[in-house]
Amino acid sequence: MSKGKLAKFADLETYGNVFQYPYRAMEALPEFEMRGHWGEQYFKNDHPIVLELGCGKGEYTVELAKQHPDKNFIGVDIKGARLWTGATQALREGLDNVAFLRTNIEIIDRFFAENEVSELWLTFSDPQMKNPRKRLTSTFFLERYRHFLSDDGIIHLKTDSNFLFTYTTYIVEKNHLPLDIRTEDLYKEAAATESVSSGITTAASIQTYYEQMWLARGLNIRYMKFRLPRHGDLQEPDIEIELDDYRSYHRTKRSSLETSK
Repeated sequence: MSKGKLAKFADLETYGNVFQYPYRAMEALPEFEMRGHWGEQYFKNDHPIVLELGCGKGEYTVELAKQHPDKNFIGVDIKGARLWTGATQALREGLDNVAFLRTNIEIIDRFFAENEVSELWLTFSDPQMKNPRKRLTSTFFLERYRHFLSDDGIIHLKTDSNFLFTYTTYIVEKNHLPLDIRTEDLYKEAAATESVSSGITTAASIQTYYEQMWLARGLNIRYMKFRLPRHGDLQEPDIEIELDDYRSYHRTKRSSLETSK
């Protein structure tokens, strides 16, 4: 029998690879104690740190850690019952280059110091079609990432959402952000590429449970890899984008609108 939420929350309290600091907990703290010291205090090395924001069950975080033992990975999500799955797997498999942070992504810059993080993964983020400010590739979030991401740090976006992919494309173009890879059909391109170092291979090598469902429905998986310079004003694109005709697996879109900015 699978564990219920309360049992999972109880487990998380004992897990050494999980740090729980939702917004309400951070209100009472002047600063997160490991900010700027994740490498020396938790991972005990100086390897690059990579974040997965909105990691859900942590499948991607764990698999990335297995593939890249020379890097440290931190999965971030506010849902503790979801994090439990990845955190439990990491402990069982003895993966010491994995940690999980339960917090609100809106305050992610409170946990990491300047230059502490080298890459971000945004895997199947909610496209937030009604609220640009909540999109994880919006200027609101990009400005926060600049506080801790190395200059020209890498951002990976992997998504089934044409809306979010198109929006992010306009963000990259309008702000002249360096674009390394952009494909509207990740697995088709992965099958055609011969370069294991292109970034395409890594993005295509891991499939989450829901990603497999989306692929079974015939949805293309889109992938983009771009860089975020630390300096320069960031601007939102002023353009209408066609909405996805679904919200997520087994759900229809919630709005009758056809486009949104």
